[in-house]
Amino acid sequence: MADASSAPQIEVRLAKLADVTDIARLAGELGYPSTAEQVRDRLAAIEADPRCATFVAALPGNEVIGWIHLSEAHSPGSDPRAEITNLVVDSRFRSAGAGRLLVERGEQWARERGLAVIGLHSNIIRERAHAFYLRLGYGITKSQKVFRKTL
Repeated sequence: MADASSAPQIEVRLAKLADVTDIARLAGELGYPSTAEQVRDRLAAIEADPRCATFVAALPGNEVIGWIHLSEAHSPGSDPRAEITNLVVDSRFRSAGAGRLLVERGEQWARERGLAVIGLHSNIIRERAHAFYLRLGYGITKSQKVFRKTL
């Protein structure tokens, strides 16, 4: 990990359409290959939904090195909460603080919406991510299987 004097200056801001190429590249790094066109369409839908937000971590010059997507979850069985649905940091910049800044911005977004809880799901194979979340004060509340059906 770089020392503070050589750490990159990172700005966290709302994602914009100009970021789609970088977001798509990083989605692939997360394990979800996407084209810039797919990301453009998804971001347009997200911008229209007030219960969702996507923030990016960018270097000077606007190179996006990470992003986080959050959504508000509502259910008759629990109080509303925020969910981190995606978080990725470029492998070249991990441990430089971008992930922490993105999570902090996501937590701020949740508080601004009056949500008292924020959660996420993380694949069992992402041990480094698990350690990251534990360092940020997140606790493991359960293990589960995820089922999906293509319609």
